[in-house]
Amino acid sequence: MAVDFNTFLTVVPHILSSCLPVLIRGRHGVGKSEVVYMIASEMDLPVVERRASQMTEGDLLGLPDTAETSINGRKSTTWNAPDWLVTACEQPVVLFLDEVDRATMEVRQGLFELTDSRKINGWHLHPKTLIIAAVNGGEHGAQYQVGEMDPAELDRWTVFDVEPSDEDWLKWANDGVVDTIIWDFINQNRIHLEHKTDYEPNKVYPSRRSWKRFNDSAVPAGVFEEGGNQDLLFNLATAFLGFEAAVSLKDFVAKYEWQVTIEDILDKGELSRTQQWGINDHAAMIEKFEASNTFAEDLTDAQIANLAEYFVSLPSEVAMKLWTVLGDTDNIENVVALHKATTNTGKRVSDHLVEILGGSQ
Repeated sequence: MAVDFNTFLTVVPHILSSCLPVLIRGRHGVGKSEVVYMIASEMDLPVVERRASQMTEGDLLGLPDTAETSINGRKSTTWNAPDWLVTACEQPVVLFLDEVDRATMEVRQGLFELTDSRKINGWHLHPKTLIIAAVNGGEHGAQYQVGEMDPAELDRWTVFDVEPSDEDWLKWANDGVVDTIIWDFINQNRIHLEHKTDYEPNKVYPSRRSWKRFNDSAVPAGVFEEGGNQDLLFNLATAFLGFEAAVSLKDFVAKYEWQVTIEDILDKGELSRTQQWGINDHAAMIEKFEASNTFAEDLTDAQIANLAEYFVSLPSEVAMKLWTVLGDTDNIENVVALHKATTNTGKRVSDHLVEILGGSQ
């Protein structure tokens, strides 16, 4: 059963606290490597990363020392361990082995001892070194040119199949990771975040990783600024994300001035711009509120009044989502103020909540 990253990050510390190796399986570009570095950062450990797919037996075991050595008068060979192994043995690190299921069988066999006994070729890992690996196999393995992992190999790992949610990416991408326009586009067009069915050969598809790479090229090019080159936007998007996502994004950017912001509702009270909205439009707006963490600060009386007008205009299920987002910030002052608020028509928010909970809407 696949888990999202929020669940994974809740469970995996209990595995790592016992220094047991962890294997993350999932589609390309979903953020497996990113989450490994996130874990290492939170544990204040450096990452030693190696692509198992590029390793040979020498990269794994080391190479013979040219100096002559002897044991009881007989010549013998000593080995120089590779740098990554020396580091992982002499200090605590997160040893990140990527693309293990693309490695040669000899390398994968060598990893047996490392994952099972925490040693290889006489070298013992530091007691606090952690091993995490990532592969594309598992449920989606048929889509990739990877080797199958037999039961004995898998038994050396604690295996997590990850299928991150849209909210995982939106939470990660918030706070300046990508441009606001890109964030809003994905929030309102989640079908374009990534491709989830079978892949046609040689066709470009969007992934969570490709959106970040597109952002890092498009933002310096100024395509999201007023008067930005829309043809350049389209060509960049096509190269990184594929034709379908590029068409939708270009159309979204062209109409972006019509998008409603948090300030339009809270500060300006421009609810006329939301009158033609459907439930999905309102739901996307609530997610903007949640991502911005606006409700963590005390709202002004004017903002509470505007929020009350918007609240009573919402479909009941979206209104309850807004109420939940407001309460999740632990700023009780905003919750109390909205509960006491009265709209311009004399309707009290508290009465509206009773109606919703009573099922009268």
